[in-house]
Amino acid sequence: MRMMRLAGTVAGAAALMATAPAGAQFFMKAKDLRGERIVGNEPDMGQPLPGATPAELRAGVVWNMRAALNVAALQCQFEPTLLTVSNYNAILADHRQELADSFDTLTKYFIRTAKTKKEGQTALDQFGTKTYAGFATVNSQFNFCRVASAIGRDAIFAPRGQFGEIALDRLRELRNSLTPWGEQQFPRYFNPSFATLPRFDKQCWKKDVFDTKKCGEPLQPVVYAAR
Repeated sequence: MRMMRLAGTVAGAAALMATAPAGAQFFMKAKDLRGERIVGNEPDMGQPLPGATPAELRAGVVWNMRAALNVAALQCQFEPTLLTVSNYNAILADHRQELADSFDTLTKYFIRTAKTKKEGQTALDQFGTKTYAGFATVNSQFNFCRVASAIGRDAIFAPRGQFGEIALDRLRELRNSLTPWGEQQFPRYFNPSFATLPRFDKQCWKKDVFDTKKCGEPLQPVVYAAR
């Protein structure tokens, strides 16, 4: 009987561990970063695609999500249990056709909206570079990696052809994760005046000496999220 009770306790503990949120990997209660579903033409959701059709907007969102999960695969390897690398590789394999179709749609959009085919290809390359760079983060690495891991996990279980639905539903959440937020269960007071950087305005410096008469105090507070 004692062995049965012990086995039941172990099984229960295992079940709790299996359902623990990814945030537990960082031993913190993370901020709820979920947001509303997007269309693709929102100004803060990536590079603009003026004059794009709904299908082209969707392709842009798909490519934003793919780029973000690629960045996560490279940037989040410090915590292997997030599975950002294996999730990303599985997404490339399982959603290969949808990703290829989205890239083709974007390619045709840039060619259609450019004066020449060459200019369209250049615009496509710039779109890709800026999209990848837009997901680089240092201050909010934990949040970004946590959210990217959760999205990647959901994507590998999504039916083929539905990666775009996940992208539309959760890109805002991923964008929100780029803003630094700390522990939510036990928030502590943070005075941003302690975080300062010198001003680098060219007109404020004369021969490596800061001109306080023209520019005031040389140190300016760096604004962070409240907690």
